[in-house]
Formats: sequence, C-alpha cells, structure tokens
Amino acid sequence: MEHFDYFKTEHPNKGDLIISEPFLPDPNFERSVILMCEHDENGSFGFVLNQLSSLRFEEVITEAGEFTGDLFVGGPVQQDTVHMIHRCPELIENSQQVSDGIWWGGDFEKILFLLSTSQIKTADVKFFMGYSGWSEGQLNDEIEAKSWIVYREPSSEQVFDLDPNALWRKILNDKGGKFKIFSNYPTDPRLN
Repeated sequence: MEHFDYFKTEHPNKGDLIISEPFLPDPNFERSVILMCEHDENGSFGFVLNQLSSLRFEEVITEAGEFTGDLFVGGPVQQDTVHMIHRCPELIENSQQVSDGIWWGGDFEKILFLLSTSQIKTADVKFFMGYSGWSEGQLNDEIEAKSWIVYREPSSEQVFDLDPNALWRKILNDKGGKFKIFSNYPTDPRLN
C-alpha cells in the first residue's frame, strides 16, 4: 500500500505565499495567507493578507486625511508599526520589489498624499500593523512539520484584489489537487 504524502515539502522564496494548514493550532495564524517579503539564511518575514484589524486605518494614522482604507494585522511581531505593500513602484520611491507586480515599503508620506489626491487607488495598496517573522531556520522547520503550504509566485491580482475573507480557501483551490479538498475542511473538525 502506497503511503499518502500529506503534501510535498517545499520551502518558500521571496514573493511566494505560505498558507496555514487547515488545523494549525496557533490563533495568530489560523487560516492565514502570508506574503513572504524575505526568506533567506538569516530568517523570514512577511504579512498576513487576510486578517483585517478591528481598527480603521484613519484611527491609527491620523495624517490619512480622507483615506479610509482597510488595515490588516500583518502578524504578531511589532504591532505598533505600520507597513505597506503596493503595486505602484513608478509613483512611490524607495520601494523594494517582492515579486512581479508586488512592492514593499517606500515613501510613506508620498503614498498618503497619492491616496488623498486619488492619484492611486485604494485597491493598489495594503497597510499592515505588525508583521510575521521567523528566526534563522524556524520557518523551514515549521514547513517540515507540515504547518504551512507553499504557493509559488502569486499574481498581484491574487494579493490585492481577492476578498480577504475568501483568500485562504481561494488560494488552496487555485493550488488544486488535494489542496482543493483542504479548502473545504470545516474550521472545527468535529463538525465534519
């Protein structure tokens, strides 16, 4: 009888997504989809794309003016900091490319100005309180323990345009195969 391989172990690259396995017991990452902004021998960090904050952006950044966009919880590390990803590198200086069509950071004052003057759309930027971080080798160990599923090279549309509430399920469906089945697992396995 052939052994069922739960899923093949893959390690992420910068720009990939990691998706929490259906029953990950950590409440910080339950049904999370994380954009990896760095993953190398020194450690890893990224932002949870599908965990909306209970705070509004304008409550945290009072200089936001008329901008009333969403604010996401990027992860449990340094939740007193605000970070951003966007798809407007030609308008925002000092940004770092994460992958094709996805950029991180840049001139924060400039992005607030561009948003307040409608030079960029709300859909082209995401703001995060805090981030998700792993020390050297920690994320690889968690992946080996089958806590995360790697999704290679997401499109900017997947990162920016999909409904955050449906993102975990949609990305697993897009990955296909047995991951499509995982996407339909109930949050509480006792309900199955």
